[in-house]
Amino acid sequence: MSTRTASDGEDPRIESRDQLVAPLAAGEKPRESWRIGTEHEKLVFNRHDRHAPSYDEPGGIRDLLLALREFGWEPIEENGTVIAMKGADGTVSLEPAGQLELSGAPLENLHETCAETGRHLQQVKAIGERFGLGFLGLGMWPDKTRAELPIMPKGRYDIMLRHMPRVGNLGLDMMLRTCTIQVNLDYSSEADMAKKFRVGLALQPLATALFANSPFTEGKPNGFLSYRSHIWSDTDPHRTGMLPFVFEDGFGYERYVDYMLDVPMYFVFRDGKYIDAAGQSFRDFLRGELPALPGELPTLSDWNDHLSTAFPEVRLKSFLEMRGADGGPWNQICALPAFWVGLLYDDGALDAAWDVVKHWSMDEREALRNAVPRLALDAPLPGGGVLRDLAGPVLDIASAGLSARNRLNASGDNETGYLAPLQEIARTGVVSAQRLLDLYNGPWGGDLSRVYGEHF
Repeated sequence: MSTRTASDGEDPRIESRDQLVAPLAAGEKPRESWRIGTEHEKLVFNRHDRHAPSYDEPGGIRDLLLALREFGWEPIEENGTVIAMKGADGTVSLEPAGQLELSGAPLENLHETCAETGRHLQQVKAIGERFGLGFLGLGMWPDKTRAELPIMPKGRYDIMLRHMPRVGNLGLDMMLRTCTIQVNLDYSSEADMAKKFRVGLALQPLATALFANSPFTEGKPNGFLSYRSHIWSDTDPHRTGMLPFVFEDGFGYERYVDYMLDVPMYFVFRDGKYIDAAGQSFRDFLRGELPALPGELPTLSDWNDHLSTAFPEVRLKSFLEMRGADGGPWNQICALPAFWVGLLYDDGALDAAWDVVKHWSMDEREALRNAVPRLALDAPLPGGGVLRDLAGPVLDIASAGLSARNRLNASGDNETGYLAPLQEIARTGVVSAQRLLDLYNGPWGGDLSRVYGEHF
């Protein structure tokens, strides 16, 4: 989730609808300026007894963050509390229960992205060795109850933790128990944004299936392959889902603004503190009628904050954020941006990907998305067959898109190699969650503690 800091610059009041559209339109960039921003979260555990470390305990999350200073990272504070670290490779921040996230820098190619990922993992592993901490690349805590998990000292989390049970049954699980990999991508125009948004939404279930990696809850199989994805279906219907309006004629920035105005608020950030506005209306805020701040009008920073509080399968801010994948090991962190860059950053690949999905109805898209958490690549496809039938051809499109980009490393290799883990999954039809279940039911003999020696 976003790390908010007090702004030192001008923050004008919103006085026109054009100002609401402006942050979305400002994302338009010429192709040569398109970048790749990759975010990935890890579960942190104490190696001695496998508990999730608290913020304050010796060798806990605060110490982990501050130890990054030796690698050139600098603290970001909220009311005197370190909540993140910033550096050349982006921002390292803490999620609600201490999941550690790297929000990577905007980079030109996948070679840089994977190098960034490698540096980050080397750094946190080195610190972990000193503090007795380990890291799990999974989509969800495999054994922890909510009560066993700590809460991090970040103002927006207090508000969200109070609000989540009012609007869904699994929102607290989303906050406390899940991890994801995401990638942020650019667009050249409103039309380009709309096409990428549609392809991203339609194929997000395939990404979810390929990266499915959360088959356990509280020590036992949960009946799902991506329980993390299932959790989003019962988190908050006002701010999640497949966004049918994106596929309607005329979709663009204005329609997304309307959607965001209908998404209930969480908070307003003032003087370094979060003010609880959960469930209140940004439309009321624009009229100076927000109960949390009566008579006050929102600023551009308020709107940008609000844009970060919707959680659909694809999210629009000043870039498009692909949100469907479970957390996973190093090679899958590199594979997710490869998948989406290959599909969306080459015109031929984008057209080919749209041809695959453009005839699906909204009901068919929703049915596929709803089937994937349990079935992954065995989910039924619109028109017949299963999702595995689509995986190989779509990965071929992504590979062709990466080949066309022709971004080479020092050895002369292009970016297609980063798709290899996904191509193996498509070939075998076996996703990470199924491999874990095979281990649990076989060599591990039902002892899920063995997972702590298998990941990262």
